Amino acid sequence: MNQSSKNRTQIQSSGSEVNSSYNRTALQLPSFTTAAKVRVIITFILCGLSAFCNLAALWAANGHKRKSHVRVLIINLTAADLLVTFIVMPVDAVWNITVQWLAGDLACRLFMFLKLQAMYSCAFVTVVISLDRQSAILNPLAINMARERNRTMLLVAWTMSIFFSIPQIFIFHNVTITYPANFTQCTTKGSFVYHWQETAYNMFTFSCLFLLPLVIMIICYTRIFIQISKQMKKKDVSSDEPHLRCSKNNIPKARMRTLKMSIVIVICFIVCWTPYYLLGLWYWFFPDDLEGKVSHSLTHILFIFGLFNACLDPVIYGLFTIRFHRGLRNCCRKATVMTGRETDTVLSRSLKCTAAALPSKRGTMSGEKEHRCEQKT
Repeated sequence: MNQSSKNRTQIQSSGSEVNSSYNRTALQLPSFTTAAKVRVIITFILCGLSAFCNLAALWAANGHKRKSHVRVLIINLTAADLLVTFIVMPVDAVWNITVQWLAGDLACRLFMFLKLQAMYSCAFVTVVISLDRQSAILNPLAINMARERNRTMLLVAWTMSIFFSIPQIFIFHNVTITYPANFTQCTTKGSFVYHWQETAYNMFTFSCLFLLPLVIMIICYTRIFIQISKQMKKKDVSSDEPHLRCSKNNIPKARMRTLKMSIVIVICFIVCWTPYYLLGLWYWFFPDDLEGKVSHSLTHILFIFGLFNACLDPVIYGLFTIRFHRGLRNCCRKATVMTGRETDTVLSRSLKCTAAALPSKRGTMSGEKEHRCEQKT
């Protein structure tokens, strides 16, 4: 369910039965329905929006020569979102248009590998950011070790995303049926001997993509919330005691900003992906009960809702970071100033041209008047 839309799984479950018996009811092949057309349009819109937001975030993050460890995390998250934007979204849209897979067996295996790798990288980098925020609040004195620690965690995250996606190359392949028509699809049909094997693999993917990241994020941000609550209580009790200026002014603001960001992160992650994976769980364990009860339009909507997370990430991780916010603001200001300068240059040039042309016109008009007077006299 998480690898291909429900309309394509009809071929996966029924292809052999169609080839073995011509007396049975003809298999209804997937078609480019109205729901699929809407999905394609929205997917292309999300692709453009996500590309703009993430490229702007990447531009703003790279605008400073000195990169903080938080900025490095934002760059890695943006890179993961760009993989989803430029690989998952356009190919999914084109696949819904063509309905069947037309790019060949090698492209089928490669795309399924890249698709899952992009989704894994987004989830794992999100976990790294959560762990970094937890360390920044619970152990603020270890800030000097943050850069090296994050570098190690990011290396592990990207390596795991590649390693866990390798089975896709061997599981997915092209399957072609000849009845009721020639139809080729990129599917897992025939890769699993028993149904429980496919269910186990899907559950492993679900756990790594959604369940474990969600649990880790909730634990991290719960600990952050508890720590901030303790600090607020200590501040109320010992309000008369002297504090360092940086501890009194900067740290509470940073912690409150982190708390707000963490709440938005958890809500966004849950809202975008929970409905889609719940439907996937239903399909994996009770595929027969799902038939006829859930429309294809709902599966399209839930998948698009999950992709929307890639558009929200640069907003969440960017606007809640002061330096990043300032960098994005500076980029916009520079673009506005450059546009204003170009406009001023064009206006000044046009005014100069007009001013230069006026004397000649006046001279011509006065010459014409003198010529007319001479003719009258």
